[in-house]
Amino acid sequence: MSFKVKLFIYDISKGLARQMSQSLLGRQIEGIWHTSIVVYGSEFFFGGMGIESCPPCGTVLGPPDQQVDVGETEIPQEMFYEYLTELGQDTFLPNKYSLFEHNCNNFSAEVSQFLTGNEIPSYITNLPNEVLQTPFGQMIKGVVENFKVTPSSSSETRHY
Repeated sequence: MSFKVKLFIYDISKGLARQMSQSLLGRQIEGIWHTSIVVYGSEFFFGGMGIESCPPCGTVLGPPDQQVDVGETEIPQEMFYEYLTELGQDTFLPNKYSLFEHNCNNFSAEVSQFLTGNEIPSYITNLPNEVLQTPFGQMIKGVVENFKVTPSSSSETRHY
């Protein structure tokens, strides 16, 4: 049996990155991306609380700005949960979260590879490096390094 795998993409700047990036960074960026993987009827993401899941569109971010089909998986749900538990114990711990270097998009990329063998769009995974290559990015790095993105919102959220 195969299961569809989707990437949910949210612009957590709500359009401000598109409007202000040219003047702040000297280059245009379209958004500040938060991503999650949707499979087996749940949405899975990584933030300041670690790996979490909820019903699709069940975070405080609401519906995603975009949904991308990343493929299908034959991996049984139980095996996926075991994989998430392992990731949550060593790779994607809450204290390892970093907005620029170890974030929700790294999690989505790794999970997409595990489930489908497919990558998520590079404009998402390359964004931190693009920002850090600018003088403004270097200036704000220290301020935002410990910023936590925690989009969970309900008692239906599950932690791994």
